[in-house]
Amino acid sequence: MLIEFDKLETTVIPNMRGGEKEVSAKMFSDGACKIMRGRLIPGASIGMHTHETSSETIYILSGKGHILYDGGCETLEPGSCHYCPKGHAHSLRNDNPEGSEDLCFFAVVPEQ
Repeated sequence: MLIEFDKLETTVIPNMRGGEKEVSAKMFSDGACKIMRGRLIPGASIGMHTHETSSETIYILSGKGHILYDGGCETLEPGSCHYCPKGHAHSLRNDNPEGSEDLCFFAVVPEQ
């Protein structure tokens, strides 16, 4: 199945999961899996959340940022891939200064 992100409507989610600013994303969901291409502007974040019924894989397309995960901090750059297994918690942040690069990512969240 081909997912054409450029043809999908952009969804803007303010303060996603208690995070800062907003997340812009083009998303596909069939109920069993969510697949998205998202963007965080500088200073934006997705708040800390636990994957109770799913896991999540995040691949960084462009920009830089950090993920808080299991008490640690992982630095992200293009080509980085973060995996959050079911039952674990994480938070994604574009902590670059205002006016710098957006953090663009591809994420897959399968229900388990």
